[in-house]
Amino acid sequence: MKAAVVSATRSAVMRSLEICDVADPELTPRHCLVRVLACGVCRTDLHVVEGDLGPVPDRLIPGHQIVGEVVGGATDELPHGTRVGVSWLGGTDGQCRYCRTGNENLCDAPTFTGYTVDGGFAEYALARRDFVFPLPGALDDLQAAPLLCAGIIGFRSLRMAGVEAGDRVGLFGFGASAHLALPVLQSWHCEVFVSTRGASHRRLAVSLGATWVGDDKQRPPVALDRAITFAPSGDVVVAALASLRKGGVVAINAVHLDRIPEFDYDRLLWGERQIRSVTNMTRVDAREFLHVASAIGLRPSVTAFPLDRANEALRAIKDNAIDGAAVIVP
Repeated sequence: MKAAVVSATRSAVMRSLEICDVADPELTPRHCLVRVLACGVCRTDLHVVEGDLGPVPDRLIPGHQIVGEVVGGATDELPHGTRVGVSWLGGTDGQCRYCRTGNENLCDAPTFTGYTVDGGFAEYALARRDFVFPLPGALDDLQAAPLLCAGIIGFRSLRMAGVEAGDRVGLFGFGASAHLALPVLQSWHCEVFVSTRGASHRRLAVSLGATWVGDDKQRPPVALDRAITFAPSGDVVVAALASLRKGGVVAINAVHLDRIPEFDYDRLLWGERQIRSVTNMTRVDAREFLHVASAIGLRPSVTAFPLDRANEALRAIKDNAIDGAAVIVP
């Protein structure tokens, strides 16, 4: 099959995806084989390719927002031809204290799609049957792909921030995940305040009906109840913290953060303000979010790239050159 492959033996400076022919995946117990119909491109994929997340297998196929159809390893619950989604959390041990207490996102021995095992920048992919999700028919392949990480992790971020109906919520950064979180917040009757440096991102936020939109140097005009950061920048975390009321929460939606700069505890954190990290997702998050997305008719803004232009898709994510989400179509 054709795939986009990154090699851990290449220097980080020179790393890019190699489009090449590789062996088809071999079906193994507990897994199904899916023909990839679309695969979303996430900033985490960029971190994997550029080496920000540490060692990867010698040769790896990234991609963890997979829409595909089951073509091997079918069961009564997942018959041949079922359209399914595959996300970042590709499997857990099911036995550690976190799995036993409903916190499988913190599992001690997880499998990550497109990071510890091959992902979906390819024509076919393997996935554990108990970690795939049948997809609502209302969403086409391109629209469904960004929901499977950007959407799910954005939804979990709202939960981790403790968002309640009617809250004033800040979204700091407005890429793939944030633009999917905004309609969910609107369905909860929240006021949404967007701070982002990209002019096109600001225009998108305005078009989606944000209460207020400003650049990364501007502070929302009111104190926020909750804030979620979507940029891998400690400066953005501090900006969000500075916008909170007492008792408010900042949730950091980033698998990698450049640094946390020094900040004034007395002015910014005192008053029982909180900073929380958002780590991975659970299958419950996925099912609940897909239900919400279907119920509110969520339709992501998407730019499609063929597989042989996967490097262009990554560059577009890095440069914030597109609005919404990038999706690779094999």
